[in-house]
Amino acid sequence: MKTALLQLNVSDDPVANLPRTVQMVRRAVDQGAQFVLTPEVTNCLSTSRSHQTNVLTDEENDATLAALRDVAADSGIHLLIGSLALKTDDPQGRFANRSFLIAPDGDILARYDKIHMFDVAISDTETYAESSGYRPGEQAVLATPAFAPVGMAVCYDMRFPRLSDALVTAGAQILTYPSAFSPITGAAHWHSLLRARAIEAGAWVLAPAQTGIHPGQSEKKRSTYGHSLAVDPWGEVVLDAGTAPGVYVFDMELDKVAEARRRIPARDNARPFDGPQGA
Repeated sequence: MKTALLQLNVSDDPVANLPRTVQMVRRAVDQGAQFVLTPEVTNCLSTSRSHQTNVLTDEENDATLAALRDVAADSGIHLLIGSLALKTDDPQGRFANRSFLIAPDGDILARYDKIHMFDVAISDTETYAESSGYRPGEQAVLATPAFAPVGMAVCYDMRFPRLSDALVTAGAQILTYPSAFSPITGAAHWHSLLRARAIEAGAWVLAPAQTGIHPGQSEKKRSTYGHSLAVDPWGEVVLDAGTAPGVYVFDMELDKVAEARRRIPARDNARPFDGPQGA
């Protein structure tokens, strides 16, 4: 199945970002892609909560979602919108970090709100408190397009194998991790984590990513790691996009899922156990 990962360098202006994203989706379609994936926060990447409040909308009124649904319908493709930053009815005014799988007729097949919030202090100068601006999701989501079941996740979710295990137990053959990954943790952990998720699941792992230094009004500019990855169920990296924004197309051979699970039937070999005994 011809598949495309879009590697983006979005700004904090959803209106300016949208035409470039639509153009890249159309370029992927022109190259034969039937399944196209965009990164986390496709519509707007900002370090300013007040700016986000001014430029973001709720799902019903989001122009990026509407336009990308139209593109999917016009092109007859499946489209994973890695995530959109959206307003919600959260009493604290927090946004949703919401992923969408769009069908070839433009309908929303599935939506998933990122469960795990990136609340970390990587260094004295690089800290993140995602839960202060985003409301965490509570529901794991398995989407069921005709070509294969897709377990939906976002970025930091990749560090939590219980989520991927639940998705694969439910039937996932593809795991998606659209991301806006930190350059520091990206260099240290990105490839290892994604390969590990693919190997233990015997599933395709698709991780379209944001890249570079992101333009915006805030003095504090956000940087992301890039390196959009496609990893096959044996753990081999089929595609590494490096750090340049662009459209990256590859062939996703879905029969590799059954092959990997036959060669290493880890899920069939898993056994219940007791303990360990805690203090």
